[in-house]
Amino acid sequence: MAIIPKKNEMPTQEPKVRARNFNEVALGYTEEIALAEAQRCLNCKNRPCVEGCPVNVQIPDFIAKMKTGDFEGAYEVINATSSLPAVCGRVCPQEKQCESKCTLGIKFEPVGIGRLERFAADWHNSHATEKPKIPAPNGHKVAIVGSGPSGLTCAGDLAKKGYKVSVFEALHVAGGVLVYGIPEFRLPKAIVAKEVETLKALGVDIETNVIIGKTLTVDELFEAGYEAVFIGSGAGLPNFMNIPGESLKGVYSANEFLTRSNLMKAYLDDPVTPIMKGGKVAVVGGGNVAMDAARTALRLGADKVYVVYRRSMEELPARREEVEHAIEEGIDFRLLNNPVEILGYNNPENPRDPKNGFVTGIRCIKMELGEPDAGGRRRPVEIEGSEFDLDVDTVIMAIGTSPNPLIKSTTEGLEVNKRGGIIVNEEGLTTRANVYAGGDAVTGAATVISAMGAGKTAAAAIDKALMG
Repeated sequence: MAIIPKKNEMPTQEPKVRARNFNEVALGYTEEIALAEAQRCLNCKNRPCVEGCPVNVQIPDFIAKMKTGDFEGAYEVINATSSLPAVCGRVCPQEKQCESKCTLGIKFEPVGIGRLERFAADWHNSHATEKPKIPAPNGHKVAIVGSGPSGLTCAGDLAKKGYKVSVFEALHVAGGVLVYGIPEFRLPKAIVAKEVETLKALGVDIETNVIIGKTLTVDELFEAGYEAVFIGSGAGLPNFMNIPGESLKGVYSANEFLTRSNLMKAYLDDPVTPIMKGGKVAVVGGGNVAMDAARTALRLGADKVYVVYRRSMEELPARREEVEHAIEEGIDFRLLNNPVEILGYNNPENPRDPKNGFVTGIRCIKMELGEPDAGGRRRPVEIEGSEFDLDVDTVIMAIGTSPNPLIKSTTEGLEVNKRGGIIVNEEGLTTRANVYAGGDAVTGAATVISAMGAGKTAAAAIDKALMG
C-alpha cells in the first residue's frame, strides 16, 4: 500500500467562530480518519518513537490495535504506562518528542501519534462502563503534594501497585495546572475531571483546600503514618520584568489571568472574580502560556491582542500549532520588541479621578539578534533610540514562573537551587530521606509530559524503597 505523505488533518472550529467562544478548538478524529492515520505507522522493529516518550507509552502496540479497530485495546496499551492519556493527546508537544523520532518523518510527515492517543482515550471515555478494579492493598501509605500532572501520575502508578495514596491539593479543584493554567479551548475541564475520577476509582484519595506548609506540614504527614512523600506542587510563583509601571491597575501575571478565567470562570456574565473584557491587550512573552493568555483575552472580548516578544518567530518557544492557531484567530505578533515601561494615566489636578493608576499603554524598544547565548539561541540586543508606544488597556506578563518557596521554608532538610527548584537525584529523591519531588517544583515551568515522566520515575523509586 502506498504511503500517505502527510498526516490526516485534524478537524477544527473555524478561526473567526472559535476566537469568540471557549469550546475546544480541535474537534478530534472520526473513526474513519483515525483508522486511516493508524495505517501510516510502519511498525518499526527498533521503535524509536517509544524512546521519545517520557512515560514510555508502547506506541507501535497501541497503533497496531487501532489498525484493527480495537480502540479499547489501544487505550489499555496507553493506560498501562500513562495515567492521563486524554490529557497527553491534547497538550503534549509530540512534535518534539515521540513524533520527532518517527521513522516515517525522515521522508514524510510523522504519524499523528498524539491525535491517535487522543482518539483512543476519548473513545474509551465515551464507551467504557466498567470501573477499574482496585488492586489488593500492600499495606503502605504514600502522600502526594499537589494534584498536577506529576502528582496525579505518581499517585496513579503507586495505586496500581496497591499503595494507599492520598493527594493533597491547595486549590478547591483537583488537576493543578491542567485546570487553572490551560484554557478550556485547549483542554476541556471535563476531560481532566474524568481522568481524576479514574484515579479515584483506583482508590486514590484526593483532599482539596489543603496547603502543605500551612494547613499541614511534611513532618505532620510522616507523623500521620505516611512512609513517603512526593512533592509535585508545581511552579506557581509568577516572574515579572521589574520595569516601571508593573504595579498599575490592568497589569496581570499570566498565572492570575488564566486562573481567573479557567478556574474561577471570569468569562461568565456575572463572575465571582472579574477580569478585563474588551479593550486592547499586550501579552509579554513567547511560550505556550503567552499563547494561552493571548487567545483567552481575545475570547474575553478584547478588541485587539498583541504578543510582544523580544526574539524572532524562529526562536518563539511556543508549540507551532498553537502559534498558527493564534495567527489564524487574529493575534498580532510584535516580534523583536521588548517592553521597557508600562504607561499609566495620572491626573495630578484631580487625585480622585477614577482613571488614575490604570494602564494606558506599553513602551517598547526594538531589538536585533546578536550572538548565541548559553542555550544556543541568538541573544536579543536593543536598538538605541528605537522606542515606541503601543496603546493598550491591559498588560499580561507571561515570562515564566518559579516554584513557590512555602514548602521549602517549612520543611527541614529540603535543599533548593538558586532558582528555587527542589534538588533531587536521578530517582527524584530530595536531600531529605523518604521525600521525593518532580515536575515544575524541581525544574521550573516545563511541559505536562515531562512532569508526568518525573512523577513516574519517583513512583518507581518509592516502590523500590518501600517494597525492596
